[in-house]
Amino acid sequence: MLILHLGVRLVFPAPTVFSDLILFNLVALSTALSAFYAPLFNDHLATLSIGFALGLWACGSLISSWNSFMSFHVWGRSTDIAYALFYPFLLFGMIRALSAKRKVRALELLDVIIIALGVSTVLASLLLAPAMTHINGEPFAVFLSILYPIGDCILLAIALVALILQMKSLRSFIMLVGVGIFAATDLYFLWKSATTGYAFASLFDDGWVLGLLIIAESLWHKGGEGELSDRITSIAATIALIASATILGIAAVKPHYFPTFALIPALITIMLAFIRMSVALRQSRLADTDRELARTDELTGLANRRRFLAELEILARKDGTLLLLDLDGFKRVNDTLGHDVGDQLLKQIAVRFTRSLPNGVLLARLGGDEFGVIIYGDEPAGIEVAQALRACLSYPFALAGENISVGVSIGRVVSDGKGDLLKRADIAMYDAKRSGTGIATAES
Repeated sequence: MLILHLGVRLVFPAPTVFSDLILFNLVALSTALSAFYAPLFNDHLATLSIGFALGLWACGSLISSWNSFMSFHVWGRSTDIAYALFYPFLLFGMIRALSAKRKVRALELLDVIIIALGVSTVLASLLLAPAMTHINGEPFAVFLSILYPIGDCILLAIALVALILQMKSLRSFIMLVGVGIFAATDLYFLWKSATTGYAFASLFDDGWVLGLLIIAESLWHKGGEGELSDRITSIAATIALIASATILGIAAVKPHYFPTFALIPALITIMLAFIRMSVALRQSRLADTDRELARTDELTGLANRRRFLAELEILARKDGTLLLLDLDGFKRVNDTLGHDVGDQLLKQIAVRFTRSLPNGVLLARLGGDEFGVIIYGDEPAGIEVAQALRACLSYPFALAGENISVGVSIGRVVSDGKGDLLKRADIAMYDAKRSGTGIATAES
């Protein structure tokens, strides 16, 4: 269809309804369909977002062409809205398509909106005054005219970074070519508008649909193994925030330097940045909570086996003592009074153990009725802690109308660099259980 359109234009240079209203926009709409029906190996959000972006551009082009040929005009601003929305949707889709990520996050969406809204409108605002001397039209129309090439530069930057990170990715290369052709056509349009004047339905207009076609084509090729770094988008969002604040600062000093429509996006960018900050802080707190839960025993609230083993690796390189504890008589409680009572008993034992330990000592539940203690420091401290733990179980627990008594056998091993501490403590603990002494020390 694109080749046919180029051929018709070469034969019939004058604009026609068939060539410039129907055929040209049919090519643009076809690029959106190509993106929507891209292979299933793509990220669904990428194909959906890019397809929607291409469809928005096609709708804007269709309305603009309709108004050029028909006496009944569609609202002119709808073209500007469609073209403006094209950029954030394409930016989000490109980031998804050029990345190995599959889950979408709130921060990712906010970063894309802040970059698209903040950077583009701030740069357009700064360039508005000099552009007004070269381009005829209302300030808002001139603002939009320079906004589009700035959006193209942002898209080019993302595509170029992706190609650098994924040097062997055909998708990144094709995406960069497509965005480059589209951006070059936009720049040519801006140059013509500022000099001799833009002529509707020129041969160079096909550069837009050619760029869109190549962008859609990139979705039919698999991407590279690397992914776009979150730091890239977060840094760009920070730059957009600083630039927006600068625009508002200049406006405060020179109230009439920027038009109102240029200040509104800057205000929205700052508000979105504060929302992003609150979301980031909330996610950070949730991540800290998740990490803590991953290292905590659900029943007793003590450290779990994962946390204990990580600490054990540190103990192996320092002076200290490992105690391995196994309860005596706990199985009888579970068998006679039930597992619910057994769980309540473990909770109360954990409380007594915790109260018996000095500061800086790690107490962990390793599973079932087995506990571990890591003590840093000299050897006598380890002996005293073991005796305190046995003593805290010397009086019974009142549970389910019963007075329940349990004991504990403790295997003790000193960190001496002479072998597996956990295995040696386990052997010592079973020696203490068999001998009935309560505490046994592993041989050095």
